[in-house]
Amino acid sequence: MFTKGPSVATRVVLLAILSLGLMVVDHRYSYLETTRAWLSLLVTPVQWMANVPASLWQGVSDAIKTRGDLEQENSSLRTENMVLERRLQKLAALTAENVRLRELLNSSALLDDRVLVAELIGVDPDPYRHQVVVNKGSRDGVFVGQPVLDAEGLFGQVIEVSPLMSRVLLISDNSHSLPVKVNRNGVRAIASGTGQLDELILRHVPNTAEIVEGDLLISSGLGQRFPSGYPVGTVVSVVHDPGRPFAFVKVRPSARLNRSSHLLLVFTERPHPVVSGTPPKEPVDE
Repeated sequence: MFTKGPSVATRVVLLAILSLGLMVVDHRYSYLETTRAWLSLLVTPVQWMANVPASLWQGVSDAIKTRGDLEQENSSLRTENMVLERRLQKLAALTAENVRLRELLNSSALLDDRVLVAELIGVDPDPYRHQVVVNKGSRDGVFVGQPVLDAEGLFGQVIEVSPLMSRVLLISDNSHSLPVKVNRNGVRAIASGTGQLDELILRHVPNTAEIVEGDLLISSGLGQRFPSGYPVGTVVSVVHDPGRPFAFVKVRPSARLNRSSHLLLVFTERPHPVVSGTPPKEPVDE
């Protein structure tokens, strides 16, 4: 007959006693260091194999996470770059506008008359009419016939006024003329628009008149429309034709007629009682 072996409980108790004994011996003495080293060497491949799936999963997860993070970071950087570029463009525009305003303020500081700064808000689409719209009107004291300047010189005059805005006729319009004189010697003439923003002509200038290329023309004050002394333009060519009684004189306007965005409305006299929308009379020489 077979004898029955020790029970499971007995085995567990024996193993526990053996484990405690080994732990005490290992803690108090150095007998098991060599055995523990060999056992660790034998168990290492098993531990490595058991850790392979977790390592692979962690690597894949890190790669996916890193790619996602990089894509998100790139998207964020692109957005930030676009915002910074927009701010840079706005800064450039503000810097240019600041320069223009400084030029305008420096120009107004040289004037004895009271001035009002206005902003250009519209341009007449008709290529045969040189007119612009500014954001100042009758409630700001603007009146028909009022002189308009930019930072460089005479720009035009107000021809129509509403409460919130006004229409300005440029000196280059082919219907506009104004009396001028040569700053160097006082010779008088009439400067008329040609329909080109970069060119005026002098009318009825005798061949004997002392006007040469490079002369600065200023408003003469005759006609009681524009006050005297404002720069109008510079003579760029003088052609004398022996067969004609008058010289052909071309003038480049001092004002930046196609670029100025801020203008000066000059108050030199009290407003005339002119009905809004009625164009002022043409100025005449003496």
